[in-house]
Amino acid sequence: MASGKLNQDPHKVRDTREKNLEVAIGREVRDFRRQRSMTVADLAEVTGLSVGMLSKIENGITSASLTTLQALSAALSVPVTSFFRRFEERREAVHVKAGDAIETERAGTRAGHQYNLLGHLGANGSGVVVEPYMITLTEESDTFPTFQHEGIELLYMLEGEVGYRHGEKRFHLCPGDSLFFDADAPHGPDQLIKLPARYLSVISYPQSSH
Repeated sequence: MASGKLNQDPHKVRDTREKNLEVAIGREVRDFRRQRSMTVADLAEVTGLSVGMLSKIENGITSASLTTLQALSAALSVPVTSFFRRFEERREAVHVKAGDAIETERAGTRAGHQYNLLGHLGANGSGVVVEPYMITLTEESDTFPTFQHEGIELLYMLEGEVGYRHGEKRFHLCPGDSLFFDADAPHGPDQLIKLPARYLSVISYPQSSH
């Protein structure tokens, strides 16, 4: 696998909550301005604010006064409260204790194939839905499940061995192996080599699609 530098730092700590409010407001102002195909100069002309001040507001460098927010709301034709939308979103976390995962069925599930949903977040600010499953295969089945759905999927093999098909290819998965793929192609375990087999499946897809 070719190495490449990732741009996102998973350990980066965001600014304090007070600063987050300024950043959230700035992002909303920029988004509303761009939705209306306005430049910073256009917005400055309509509101009477300087280009420099607007740039500082959009970049979260300075706090906008209520008077300034009112001027921006009038110029952008949005309620003042809309600037606080992102800041007020709830940030959820789901903790599932060992043995408490919800057993569920997916289309194509066969006898001896156990799916445990490890957690689920509803509407969230990321725009992405992620479904993490722990899948356990305990016995041979007459037919193997083939799934096909939108989004991308990551498998991480924990125990046992399976032959896993994705499209026209088959991958021999052993403990410690991972498989990352486009879930729109037919996929699923089509050869149970060593049972029991257990692997983590993480599916993600756009929030607006479901």
